[in-house]
Amino acid sequence: MGRRARRAPGGPGRGTRGRPGRAPVSGVAVVTVAHGRHDHLAGQRLSLDRSARTPDAHVVVAMDDPHLVASGIARVVVDTTPQGLPLAAARNRGADEALRLGADVVVFLDVDCLVGPSLLGAYADAVRGDPETVWSGPVTYLDPPPRGGYDLDRLDELDSPHPARPAPAPGELTTGADPALFWSLSFACSSAAWKRTDGFCEDYAGYGGEDTDFARVVDSVGLGLGWVGAARAFHQWHPVSRPPVEHLADIVRNAEIFRSRWGEIPMRGWLDEFERRGLARTDEQGRWRVVAPG
Repeated sequence: MGRRARRAPGGPGRGTRGRPGRAPVSGVAVVTVAHGRHDHLAGQRLSLDRSARTPDAHVVVAMDDPHLVASGIARVVVDTTPQGLPLAAARNRGADEALRLGADVVVFLDVDCLVGPSLLGAYADAVRGDPETVWSGPVTYLDPPPRGGYDLDRLDELDSPHPARPAPAPGELTTGADPALFWSLSFACSSAAWKRTDGFCEDYAGYGGEDTDFARVVDSVGLGLGWVGAARAFHQWHPVSRPPVEHLADIVRNAEIFRSRWGEIPMRGWLDEFERRGLARTDEQGRWRVVAPG
């Protein structure tokens, strides 16, 4: 049974524990989980090298990916599960390693994300100024790259944050954020805040739901949610489908896990579209189920 993030203050859970090993570093650690997308990881590494503040450690969690090799990283390996990629568990293992290395600020980035030059410094300042808030940053979804790839020295010229999320101006912070708008592709927290949440609920596997659950846990244990205007990331382009039908089974399963923990269904837009297409429906008890072919 995987580690479960707490549902409410005083609920079940395990604390994050470090392990003996290498001498610790002090400062900011970046945690990236990856399965494939090696070119995207290489781009992220280059953008971190160009950052105004570089990370003190970069922990890359390879999910069922024996070919993921990069220099200058702390590599952690997790196996896949029958239900899909263990995104929640992988983030937890990455954070465990970051804390073991002594980081007081942990920055989580999806492998697709390039960092703007001020992202790490802005997250570090926000976390250290208010360590009881979990901070997110605006993300721009990039068009396909030109020949030769994105110009990492001119990312700010491409800045156009996703309109469905808050995007304070650089230099601005907002607090009291809506947990429903939290996303896990770019966020940061203090080591103390991470331990208080007990991490992501590992009942989730595959795509969808685990980040909304984590935001609920953050709120339930008395931590805040906020947005950092200067922590700008840039999501490298890759093909997607809308709705994400390739993740149908994951989304339906994870939606019901979320309901069992919080009493409501997330990802309703996707579920409603799956139902419209005849891919999923609710049963007699109102539970979402995948529709069997034929």
